[in-house]
Amino acid sequence: MDAVIENLPTFLDGFGKTLALLGISGVSALALGLLVAAMRISPVGSLRGFAAFYTEIVRNTPLTLVLFFMAVVVPYLGIRADYFVLAAVGLTVYTSPFFAEAIRSGINGVPIGQAEAARSLGLGFGQTLRLIVLPQALRMVVPPLINVFIALTKNTSVAGGFFVVELFASARVVINVRGDAVIAILIAVAAFYLLVTIPLGLIAGRVEKKVAILR
Repeated sequence: MDAVIENLPTFLDGFGKTLALLGISGVSALALGLLVAAMRISPVGSLRGFAAFYTEIVRNTPLTLVLFFMAVVVPYLGIRADYFVLAAVGLTVYTSPFFAEAIRSGINGVPIGQAEAARSLGLGFGQTLRLIVLPQALRMVVPPLINVFIALTKNTSVAGGFFVVELFASARVVINVRGDAVIAILIAVAAFYLLVTIPLGLIAGRVEKKVAILR
């Protein structure tokens, strides 16, 4: 484990980049996913069609291809940005349909009578969604949303192949220097990821139990 201790600053710097990618792309993808979910149930047919098209195309495109497009094609088109920013945008786009589908499942789980009662009181679609439906739907889908965050945590490692020195890329740097300690280095990397995923999993389980009691 001396290789891990000697290179701990490198690991911590990479872990910090991973947490930053997770935080920025996670919050952005959740906001975008919320918008897409609202479009999926919109009374406007063109919005529903666009949201369905976006969801199916992006959700079935490999993450590697999305990040390749952001890291290689986007700069080729003349758009200059830091690779970290491009990776965050790519992860946001890729993750948003998964958030959208989780939120939409929660919306579909809210009894339709709730929306009908809101409309009978004169509330519009946006007001009904924001004030009546979403508060109930989001409470039901917290565990699936956290599972998407867990998947996103692991997906940040793909950014390491596209010029972003996050945790996994930091491990590659250390392995190039200390090739005799590959197993210890990989165990350390796994431990750093578990520092994020295990607490998220515990939170998801606890929230799921509370929601079950409320039902």
